This record gives sequence, C-alpha cells and structure tokens, in this order.
Amino acid sequence: MKNLRDLLFYVAVIGGFSALMYAIIHKGAVLEEGRDIAPLVDNGGAWQDFISSMAHNLAHPLFILLAQIVTIILAARVFGWICKKIGQPTVIGEIIAGIVLGPSLVGLYFPEFSNALFPAASLGNLQFLSQIGLILFMFVVGMELDLKVLRNKAHDAVVISHASIVIPFALGVGLAWYVYGSFAPQGVRFSSFALFLGIAMSITAFPVLARIVQERGLHRTRLGTVVITCAAADDITAWCLLAAVIAIVKAGTFVSALYTIALAAVYVVLMLKVVRPFLRRVGELHVRRENLSKPIVAIFFLTLLLSAMATEVIGIHALFGAFMAGAIMPENVRFRNLFIEKVEDVALVLLLPLFFVFTGLRTQIGLLNDPYLWKVTAAIIGVAIVGKFVGSALAARFVGQSWRESLTIGALMNTRGLMELVVLNIGYDLGVLTPEIFAMMVIMALVTTFMTGPALSLIDRLFGRASEAVPAEIQQRARYRVLLAFGDPDRGRALLRVAHALVARQEDSAEVVTMHLSPSNELHHYNLEEYERESFGPMLQEANHLGQRITTLFKATSDIEQDITEVANRGEFDLLLVGVGRSIYEGSLLGKVLGFTTRIINPGTLLNTVTGRENPFEESPFDERTRNVLARAQVPVGVLLDKGLEQVERVFIPLFSAADEFLLEHAQKLIRNGRAQITVLDATGHVKGSTKLKEWVRSIAQTAPNHIILVQERMVDKELLAAEDLMLISAESWKGLVDSKSVWLAETPSVLVVTKGAS
Repeated sequence: MKNLRDLLFYVAVIGGFSALMYAIIHKGAVLEEGRDIAPLVDNGGAWQDFISSMAHNLAHPLFILLAQIVTIILAARVFGWICKKIGQPTVIGEIIAGIVLGPSLVGLYFPEFSNALFPAASLGNLQFLSQIGLILFMFVVGMELDLKVLRNKAHDAVVISHASIVIPFALGVGLAWYVYGSFAPQGVRFSSFALFLGIAMSITAFPVLARIVQERGLHRTRLGTVVITCAAADDITAWCLLAAVIAIVKAGTFVSALYTIALAAVYVVLMLKVVRPFLRRVGELHVRRENLSKPIVAIFFLTLLLSAMATEVIGIHALFGAFMAGAIMPENVRFRNLFIEKVEDVALVLLLPLFFVFTGLRTQIGLLNDPYLWKVTAAIIGVAIVGKFVGSALAARFVGQSWRESLTIGALMNTRGLMELVVLNIGYDLGVLTPEIFAMMVIMALVTTFMTGPALSLIDRLFGRASEAVPAEIQQRARYRVLLAFGDPDRGRALLRVAHALVARQEDSAEVVTMHLSPSNELHHYNLEEYERESFGPMLQEANHLGQRITTLFKATSDIEQDITEVANRGEFDLLLVGVGRSIYEGSLLGKVLGFTTRIINPGTLLNTVTGRENPFEESPFDERTRNVLARAQVPVGVLLDKGLEQVERVFIPLFSAADEFLLEHAQKLIRNGRAQITVLDATGHVKGSTKLKEWVRSIAQTAPNHIILVQERMVDKELLAAEDLMLISAESWKGLVDSKSVWLAETPSVLVVTKGAS
C-alpha cells in the first residue's frame, strides 16, 4: 500500500508541476510581442544546424584540451608499459610518447591529425597545465628527500655528489666553447649558454634513481644508502646551482644577479627558520589521516603555492620554490605518506604526462637532418657520460669504494630522466637553447637514462655477481617448501592458513616463505621499512596464532608476475600459493561488451598473438596477473579463491579425470599435517575403475582412519558443499566447471585451484 501511495504522489507532483510549467511558457508567448523575435521556421536545415553545432563543440578549447589529455594519458600508459616490459623505467616510455605525439613522428607523417589535436592556439593551455603538474611533482620530490639520512651520511655523499656535478659541469662549459658559434641563439651571451649546458650535463634524476635502487634490491645495502644520499645531495646542490644560473641569465650580468641571489638566500633562510618550524608543529598535531582536515591540507598547499610564487617573483623559477616547500615539510614519515598520497596520483598520472608531450611538441628530431648534427649529438652524449658516469665513479673510488661499487654509483648517477627535461625546458623558455640543441639534449637524456639498467647488469656480470632472483635468506633447503605471494594482507592470512595445513607437522623438514611485492612507482625510498612492517604485520600475527614459522621477503618491483615466478622457479619451491584478483570489467555491462575484444585492449595479449606465443591460460577464469603467473611458473601453483576461509579442517576434492590424480598427494599432506577430513568425489567413475587409485585411497584410510571418504555420486547436494571449508580442484577441472556454468559455482566454499607444474 505504501508503494502505491508513493507512486501516486510521484505522478501527481511530476505531472502537475510539468503541466503548470507548460501553461506558463505557453501563456508567456504573448510577452514576446514588440521584441523583434524571428518566428521559428523549419526550412529543412535542422540536421545541418545540428551538425554545425557539433562541429562548433568539437572545436571548443575545452573539448580540445580534454581530447589532448585523454590521448596523452593513453599514449603515456602504452609506451610506459612497453618500457616496463623491457626492464626500463616507465618514465622513458612517457618521454618517448611525448616525442612520438610531437612533430618528430605524428606531426611529420599525420600533419592534419596533429594540427587538429594540437593546434598552435591550444598549446598555451597545455603548457600552463603541465607547469602545474611540474610544480606538484617537484613538491613530491622535495618531500621524498630524507634530510636526516643526508646529515648522517654527509661526508662521502657530499664528496661524490659534488664531484659528479663539478666535473660534468666543467665539461659542459668546455663543450659550449665548441658549439656556441653554430648553435647558440642570436643575442645570447656565451656565459648564459655555457652555464646552461653545464647544469644540463650535471643533473641527476633522483626519483628514477631511487626506484631503480628499490627494484634491484639495493635499498637495504650500504651501497644503496650511499647512492640515495649522493643523489639527494646532488639534487639539492644542482637545484641551488640552477637557481643561480637562472638568476644570472635573467639579470644579464653576474653583478646584477647578486641581488637576485641575495634575495634568494633570504628566502631560503625564512623557509628554514620561520616556515619550517611552524609546519613541523602543525605536522606533530596532525599525523593521522582522521585529523588531517581540509583546513590543514589548505595550509600546506598554500605554503607550496606561496613558495612557488615567491621564487618566481625573485627570478629563480617557481619549480625551485615547489622543491623547497617539499623539502621543509614535517619529517614525520606517516604525515609525508598521507600528503604524498593526496598529491602524487594527480601530479604523476594526470598532469605530468602533459609535460612530456609538451616537451615532445618542442622536440623536432627532424631538424637533425645532417650527419654533422648527429656527430654533435654523439659528442654531447659522450661528454655527458664521461662527466657524470666517470666523474662519479672516480670520486667514489677516491673515498674508498670498491671498483664494482664505484662503477655502480657512476651508472646510477648518470640517470637523468625527467629532471633533465625540466632543466632543458627552462633553458628553452629563457631563449638560451635553440630547437636543434634542445633536440640533441633530449636525445642525450633518453640515452643516458636508458643505459642505466644495461650498465648495471654489465657491471654485475663483469664482477662475477649476477643479480639473484632468490635472496640469501631463503636459499636454505627443506624437503617441502611453500612460497606464499600476497598483495593484500587479509588475503595473505587465508593463504597462510592453507600453507599451514600442508606443513604443520613438518617443522624441521618444511619451510614457508611469505613474499610481498609492491610496484616500485608506488613506494618511496625513505618509508620502505615502515611499509614492510605494515604489510607483514597481519601475516606475523596469523603465523603467531597458528604457531607456524615463516620467512618474510619484501621487494619493490616493476614486474610483479615476473618476480614472483622467478623466485618460485629459481628457489625450487614445491608449491606457489597466490590469491586471485578480480577483473575491473567483471559483472558489468562494459565487461560483456568488451569481453570479445580483450586481445585488443590488453597490449601483452596482443603482443603474444602477433608473435604466436599464446598464453595457455589466456581463456582461464582468472584475472590477467594470475594468468601470467600460471603461464610462467614451472612449479605447482595453488590459486585461492577466498570466501572467508577461517580453517582447513574439511576439504572436498572432486576428481574428473586421470589428470586429477596428483590432487591425492596434497590430500595426503592435508591429512598428515593438518589432520583434515577429506571427501573425494569420484565424479566420472575414474577412481572406481582404477585399482591403483583405489589402493591409494585405501592406504590413506588405513594410515589415518576416518579422515578420508570416497563418494561416487554424480550429483553433489548443497549440504555437502556447505559443510566443507575448502574445495581442492585441478586448474583444468575448474576451467571446465566455469565454462559449463556449473551449478556448483554458487555453492562452493573457498576454492584452491592447483596446477601440476612442469614435468
């Protein structure tokens, strides 16, 4: 009755007031008399008017800007994914995406499309948005600096980092002597040109370097600490030098630039002695997410913006102010994590790719159309490598590092990445760099960043130490070894319960390794230890509760699936346990529409199709990451579909074919170690017809009476499934159930889908 009353009220209100509005508009037509309003005449051009309106909307600056952003983000993701797959930092792919969308490729071969998507009139909007992204990014870079580490490790770091600045700086100034006459813009002083080439040669990409150190597992080593500290000192010194260079270039003479530098010094003192203590006090009072209110967030954003405005007015660029604002943020790790979360995704995912493409639009590689110009480019690359790589390595060797460590430091400090592009764009905006020299320097930034990974691998090979996928702490051998890889700690607890049920009574002859891998671009070097503690906290609690001894392994990585399978394969584990993720399209209309186009949407799947390397689990009912793990693993894999698994006391094992026989080996372990009650379903009569299997089941029953029963019914009632804690099933049989849309799927308890592994 209530629903009917509500419906009548709804119809009455909507219908009555709609009729009232129609009556008012109809009567109001008489008010138009004497206002020279043209009568509405349908001359057959309604469709044409609609088309004209659409064309006008497509040419609107807002639509163009949104189309540019969508195109840029998609291109950055695709090229970043490609670089990630070949072991390169994703920033390389994002820079390449910018160059591809610029005049060097798309503009050269598809000029109409390029002019429509990036008309000259729209570039101003793109530039301003990209500058906002850069300001936010430099703010994050400043917050990533751990000044306490810098103070504690200052001696060696300062020597190495300053040598890695002054040597390439001097070589850059020397190079300017040879190229000034041919490549310097008209009206630019030699000092300005030389100083900018020097600073461009001496920069290091601190964020990229930190992520490479994480991915290679160096962050826990003394070498990793030295490199991070060197890069931090390099960053601070280089940005201070850049501020001075900008002041000199803008002022025109060194003497007049002294006023700017003096004002900048006053600004730095105020930030350190006045603003920083105030922010520290605010941070101490608001260290939890719950009390980080909008007014508090506004204080820190205002600090960022006012700092950027101040340095822009002083004449040393807004980016220095953003960097300085980040560096003086409260040192509390939890506070910085919270604030970085608020800024980083918008800055890195949405706005920063705009900067790469804006740089790409400026980079005209087609201008290098003469062998002589490519020789100059090669000379620039050579000077950059000798100055940064060799200079850092020699300085590291001088302060007592081994040759291997010294060369590693040199290779890492030679990474330039995004920071180099920032410097080059500032020089271009100031009119110090011509389009030709700008393109050469962008190529140098790509080459020196790209070579970091291969150089580190070559150094490891030359000094007899290949990078190990299996850390030393899990090298010990046991008769039965389980590797448990988890992302979400709650899902990891369920996996640990399964592992415990398999090995509980084998304390001395079994080993459980719990591994948590995290994408390196979501971590920051200064909070890795705290993040590791938080990730393994629930697992250690569960292990305590179960009385299970575990080994923990944490790693930052750029390819989670590859690292999981490398550790499993090279560590010779007997079983790899993983949880299953869910597709973002699952259960949605979009998923149904896109279901048949996944080969096009997924770049990896498309690549496998083109190269003829089909993934055997491509059509399996798992998410992409799980499918990749299954395809690459050479050891048995157990995929847990968790439905609230709290214990492993009753286990249901359906056998559909001879290929499922290996499941009985797991049944033996569950009975022997976990004292589980096992129900084996002979779904097709295969066990009944096999003397070997019947003997096997009988021998298990004799060893552990009342712990295993054999059921030979084709249909399983809901009550039986509801009473079970876990269903153990082979991957092929599970795929068959999913493909046939079996009624079992809605009734099953938690499911462990197991593969046999490579034979």
